[in-house]
Amino acid sequence: MTYLLIKYLITAALVVLVSELAKANDKLGALIAALPLVTVLTLIWLYVEQQPASKITNHAYYTFWYVIPTLPMFLLFPYLLPKLGFWVTLISCVIFTLVIFYGYAMLIKQLGINLL
Repeated sequence: MTYLLIKYLITAALVVLVSELAKANDKLGALIAALPLVTVLTLIWLYVEQQPASKITNHAYYTFWYVIPTLPMFLLFPYLLPKLGFWVTLISCVIFTLVIFYGYAMLIKQLGINLL
């Protein structure tokens, strides 16, 4: 139980650190947020929890393929925010990303990569 609590605290602290940095410096906060910190932490937790190498490599592999269709959202968000407000923009971007992801998954399925 203590291990799980430490795991949650470290992971939460990282998210809080990034949001605090973003408040102080837009570019630095974005740079750190763009780093795959959550993925790196996940890989560490999987390793520490003695998951098989196949589980760890699959996580890294699929993370790569899942990141690609999420990137357009980061261009759409700043465009829509002044026009629609935060919540409508956020919901619109999530829906947009889901649609893009589905199309992307169907496209790369032809390459033998199954994301769904």
